[in-house]
Amino acid sequence: MLEQLQQHYGYLFEDELIQEINNVGTYKDISEGFKLIEIGDYIKSMPLLVSGAIKILREDKDGDELILYFIEQGDTCAMTLSCCLGNSKSEIRAIAETDTKLIMVPVAKMEEWLGKYKSWRQFVLQSYHNRMSELLEAIDTIAFLKMDKRLFKYLKDKAMVNHNELIHVTHQEIARDLHTSRVVISRLLKTLELEGKIELHRNNIKVIDL
Repeated sequence: MLEQLQQHYGYLFEDELIQEINNVGTYKDISEGFKLIEIGDYIKSMPLLVSGAIKILREDKDGDELILYFIEQGDTCAMTLSCCLGNSKSEIRAIAETDTKLIMVPVAKMEEWLGKYKSWRQFVLQSYHNRMSELLEAIDTIAFLKMDKRLFKYLKDKAMVNHNELIHVTHQEIARDLHTSRVVISRLLKTLELEGKIELHRNNIKVIDL
């Protein structure tokens, strides 16, 4: 774990902090689709991503999901930070978008390091800033973009976090993430294909216009 910390976080954190994370952190190797955080959970630790990607979702009163943003290598989740530091229940669901490697850091150490390490404070503040920007972008997308543009943005984001222009996802999964119906998604995907922006295949979607 120490080698991976140095490789992915050595440029961010002091050597002493890297060593502390190595001493108290718990390494996890999780598979695509694994539910890392559930709505209503009390969060006892915070994830530091070593590789892979995690999607963060909200749920409405009817149980329908809406994707907010993705977190990738070198990131953490601001919503997780807030729940950890406030000792409150999670308001988001976190699911592995791809096979993911991460290190879980205990809450007590997170608070201690805020006063102890300048690099940790900067990392936490930058994480808040990045996630807030993504939340604002998500709000703008929902409020101002038509569904076809929301769909295409979703596909491009998914391709980028997977580092692959081929996306393995069903029409129903897309509909759930975008809080709409499968029929609408199928129709819009066909339109995007006719516009030359994607190619539809039996088990995947190829994003052409990245």
